[in-house]
Order: sequence, then C-alpha cells, then structure tokens
Amino acid sequence: MVATIKTFAFLGVDVVEVSVQVKISEGIANFAIVGLPDKAVGESKERVRAAISSIGLSWPYKKITVNLAPADLQKEGGHFDLPIALGILIEMGILEQKAVDNFFVLGELSLDGSINSINGTISASIGANERNCGIICPQVNGKEAAWAGDLEILAAPNLIALINHFKGEQFLSRPENNKNFEEIFYPDLSDIKGQEGAKRALEIAAAGGHNILFIGPPGTGKSMLSSRLPGILPPPTLEEILEINMIHSISGNIVDGKLVTSRPYREPHHSCSMPAMIGGGTKAKPGEVSLAHNGILFLDELAEFSRQVLDSLRQPLESGNVSVSRVNSRITYPASFQLVTAMNPCRCGFLGDANRECKKAPNCGEDYKNKISGPLLDRIDIAINVPQVDIFASNLSEENYKSESSKEIAIRVSKARKVQEERYKNEESMQNLPKLNSKINGKTLEKFTKLDDDCRKILQKSVEKMATSMRGITRILRVARTIADLEMSEDINQNHLLEAISYRRKI
Repeated sequence: MVATIKTFAFLGVDVVEVSVQVKISEGIANFAIVGLPDKAVGESKERVRAAISSIGLSWPYKKITVNLAPADLQKEGGHFDLPIALGILIEMGILEQKAVDNFFVLGELSLDGSINSINGTISASIGANERNCGIICPQVNGKEAAWAGDLEILAAPNLIALINHFKGEQFLSRPENNKNFEEIFYPDLSDIKGQEGAKRALEIAAAGGHNILFIGPPGTGKSMLSSRLPGILPPPTLEEILEINMIHSISGNIVDGKLVTSRPYREPHHSCSMPAMIGGGTKAKPGEVSLAHNGILFLDELAEFSRQVLDSLRQPLESGNVSVSRVNSRITYPASFQLVTAMNPCRCGFLGDANRECKKAPNCGEDYKNKISGPLLDRIDIAINVPQVDIFASNLSEENYKSESSKEIAIRVSKARKVQEERYKNEESMQNLPKLNSKINGKTLEKFTKLDDDCRKILQKSVEKMATSMRGITRILRVARTIADLEMSEDINQNHLLEAISYRRKI
C-alpha cells in the first residue's frame, strides 16, 4: 500500500496537480524526498518529523520514501509539508486513505505542529473546485479559499485539530467570507485647484482606458492628478476581482483573507529593476506590471527610469500579459494595466520659464526627452501639459470657486464605459479583452469610427505635419472615439478629432 495525497504546484497564477506518494517500508531508517524538490521542499523532512513528534506520536524509524509526481516538474515552496505529513500518518495507520481522497492539501508546518499560511490559496481553491474536490488549507487562509466557490474547505489551525476532525472528535466548520474586503479610499479631484485641461484629459483616459503622460514643472500637480484616477474609474467586475486577487495571493499580499475589491494602483520608484518591474527572481514572482493588472501603473519621473526597464513595458502594453523565462520554466502572468506617467520638461524642470530655466535650454529639454524611446512614447495615447497655476491671479483661492468632485466625473466615465461595453459585447476580437476603446484592434476600430470627408482631411493634414505612425493614427482614432462616447455621440465629429489630435501633438 502507498499513501497518495493530492496537492498543487504553482506555475504563475495557474496550478498543476501533483501527487504526493508516501511509502514506509522495512530497512535502514531513512527519509528521502524525490521528484525534483527545491531546497524548501527538501527541508520539509525536518519540519514534518518535528511536527509529528510534537503532537505525541512516535516517529517511525523506518525507510520513508516520498515521491512527488510528475517527476519532471520542479516543486517549490513549503506548502508540501502538510500533504507529506498526512501521507505519513496514513502509512502509520493514524488516518484512512479514503478520508483525504477527495481533497487537495496545502500547508506549511511549524515544529510544534501548527499550520502556517501559504501563498496562492485562491488559485489552489479554484483548481480544486474545477476538479470537483475540496481543499485542506491553513486556518488563516480559510476565508481566502472560500471565495473560490461552493467547495468543501477544511481550514485547520494545527495538525492535531485536523486528525481529530477526521476521527470525529472535533469539527472544523467551513470559513465564511462575508464582507471580508480590503477597503481603499482615494483622494478627490475637487482638491486640485485649476488644471482643468489636465482634469479633462484624465477623464478621457479613464473613460477609454488610455495611457496618459503628464508633462510639467515640479509642483504643478502631476502626481496629485494621477493618484485621483482610481477614484473616477468604475469598480472592477467579479471576474476582474478574482484575477487581481489570484496575482496578489501568489505574491503573498492578501492579509487576513481580505480581498482587494478596488483597482490596483502601483507606483514603483524610478530605481526599480527589471525583475521588479516585469517579474522574475529565482522563483519568477509577479512584477509591478502584473500587480497592476486590471488597474493602474503610475511611473513618476518617467525619464529617470532605466531605458531597459521602460522598453520592457512595450510588450505587455500591447499583449496584456508578460512571460518570464527561466532555465527550468516559462511562466506567463497577466499584465493588462493602464499606464499613467509623469515627467518634467527637462532635468532642471523649468524649461520655458525664462526666470528659472537653466543655461542649457532648450537643448536640455530634447536631451531629457530622448531618454525615453520613441516606440514607448508611441504607445501613449494622451500627452498633456500641466503648467504652473497662479491661484491668486486666477482667483482660484476664492471661496466661491468649485471644482467637480471625483464622484461627478465618475458618473460620466461610467456611462461612457457602458456605451463601449454594449458596442463591443458581440465582437469576437474583444471576447477575452476589456470592452474599452483603448483595446480595440484595427478592424473593429474601422467598423466603429466612420469619418466624414472633413474629418478625413483634418486627420490627413495632421498626420503629414506630425509624421504620425500607423500606431499613432490608431491611437488618435481611439481617443476620438472615447471623446464622442463621453458626449454620447454615435459619430465622431471634427471637434472630437481635433481634441484627440491635440493630445497627440505634445508627444
């Protein structure tokens, strides 16, 4: 007889079924784990031995062999502790094999027999539910597992509680996930005085999911504007929430089972490395682009980022995912995010201000901008200048000045997005993509952006003057389509097109 426990190995946010086979036989006392275990899995021997001894059971000093099948798949992580321990308990006659046949088991053991939290519980629970099985996991991950659906969940605090449950001496109730959310409150756009042009551009970017670049001297509100973008976006759908939390679960960012129900907002420092941005490391963990999935990636001081790091964003911006290749594996993470960037016009930051610009102007501005590659700038839909505002000269300090709140703008954004969702719901090319103007391909764009002769002439003249690429033309039309949607206009008119072109001219 060989005890067999089902568990999972993680490949990105996906799971692969692994069979933990345990055999205790006569021979020289030895404990061996085979099947390509990494160092953490290899060290399970000591944790399992100490945990079983700590609950008052005598350790079997025999030949113990643990096989992790399939043998050609690299096994990583401490979550193999619990399935190995249960396999040994079955071989010792403490538990029956049939008790765990319909469960996938994951958990890391402490030396005293308690079961510690693990990463990736949501992905594992979804995988178990798809296979019509239950899951055994640590108690601290129970609420997280409950989001995967109506599956049987045994969330045990320690090894002895799990044994008592199977013997009928204790009952482990199914954890609940009612209102277990992580609430995030965003600052309001009404806090920003002036900058109406930048607010308008931000609203368009939110409505169509467009990438945006703020250009202006220090202290004009570029970062403030960016931080308020999540507050005017519609909440994510249930499917998007699940995708967001699968990535955060793999990364170990879910605390106390509180799921993230708002769109992620990531703002890495400009010293960010390539693995930190794209993902990688020895275990190919998700990077900032994946942690921003279905949300926003904000890059402040854009020109200060490494050229290599910035150019690495080009592929995920187009495909919506990123692949991390290692010697033993190739892992793909979702990375569909909205890119929001901000930069100064030059290194000193005051290009165009005769009183404060440096002696290298205007050449310093071109040199600074050239640190950003043309292909990356080509993927930015909207560029807007954010100038200095004199609140006293503009009477913006008066009490009667009122700026629109995020709530008011969010209503218009939501209406525009509903128009897009209705328009693209039957398009085959949009089935696996967000129903946004920023995601439509050329064929779909041509279908829904019919231009009259006057609009065609305007577009042709602007393209000739700015030497715009085909990608640039596509992005102008996408932005124009969004502007029309905000005005609930079925057709794109000259005003929509001219405003879209004005956002492109500044890049």
